[in-house]
Amino acid sequence: MRKKKIVIALGHDALGTTLPEQKRATKRTAKAVVDFIKDDYQVVISHSNGPQVGMIHTAMSEFCRIYPEYTPTPMSVCSAMSQGYIGYDLQNAIRTELLNRGIYKPVSTILTQVEVDPYDEAFYHPVKIIGRVMTEEEAETEEKKGNHVVKTNEGYRRIVAAPKPVNIVEIDAVRALLDADQVVIACGGGGIPVLAQENNLKGASAVIEKDSAAGKLAHLVDAQRLVILTGVEKVCLNFGKENEEPLDELTISQAEKYIEEGHFEVGTMLPKIETAIEFIGNSAVRSVLIAKLDSSEDGSMENVGTVIHK
Repeated sequence: MRKKKIVIALGHDALGTTLPEQKRATKRTAKAVVDFIKDDYQVVISHSNGPQVGMIHTAMSEFCRIYPEYTPTPMSVCSAMSQGYIGYDLQNAIRTELLNRGIYKPVSTILTQVEVDPYDEAFYHPVKIIGRVMTEEEAETEEKKGNHVVKTNEGYRRIVAAPKPVNIVEIDAVRALLDADQVVIACGGGGIPVLAQENNLKGASAVIEKDSAAGKLAHLVDAQRLVILTGVEKVCLNFGKENEEPLDELTISQAEKYIEEGHFEVGTMLPKIETAIEFIGNSAVRSVLIAKLDSSEDGSMENVGTVIHK
């Protein structure tokens, strides 16, 4: 009997911010991931990288400011760095948890590139704030380089596009590892955004929404379920208000209706719901679970969070 495939998308709460926080957080996250593995799922893991990639970009930019002879580091390279060091902590934490439970299964991290469309509307309307706070003079220098800058309460910051994922370059490697019954970590931080130019892949100055990339990953490996672990117990209507209403389940048509009514915030719950709608499509088999990490007391994720289905 074929095992069910599941893609788990880890949010910021599952990883922490600083290096010590990340070490502690990945140990806790590994327990939740292995709970799925012990239930005999084939597991692919995707994760966010917001604080981490920002820290790397800031550090590299500051380094080039102090030592002008060094070349600035592109966003795509910063994303690759974040995939490497998050994957390193995450795969080791999962490996340890598996062995502690007597489960012998390899865990692999794939440095993953995600192709985006160069004509995606997002490139004309960048929204993702990244990197360090700059002075007005530094901001002007950035704009002369062709980069986009926005003024915030703290000062000036760079902004980049958030295009939709078109394809995952290393998807055959992910499938091969799954077929070998390995645990796979892929598309970290939404993947390294790249543009296809004939036989070449060129890094794009962009950030892909990690939920959107996780949905594409789940679709391409033909997963039955996408699990999005986030910072809230359930999807809610009127979130944060006196009449807040948690939802145990949600159909695609209901989700589309609630989006039209403006129940889900841009940048928080909205991309998760949009990803669920796109992943499930017209399938009666696929489903999405949106839940909080550690929301289950017995290790089971069967009766927690909000389940979205056709």
